Amino acid sequence: MLMFSLITLTIASVSVFLSFNAKEDVFKAAMGCTATLSTFLTLIVAPWILKLAILAIPILIIDRLNNKTTEESTHG
Repeated sequence: MLMFSLITLTIASVSVFLSFNAKEDVFKAAMGCTATLSTFLTLIVAPWILKLAILAIPILIIDRLNNKTTEESTHG
């Protein structure tokens, strides 16, 4: 089950990368849909620790970015 989760997570990551680097709108939309579907599939079948990591990492990154911009605006 973990291997299936990692495969779908890899597909989602590659799809996001291709979506950002593509020139054609149809290809961007297709890769965006593939990334979304793969991410949801990963969240459904992944073990709970992987789900926690997938959800916690973006929240921590956003929190750190918000703190960094707040510090720059108050000190600058």
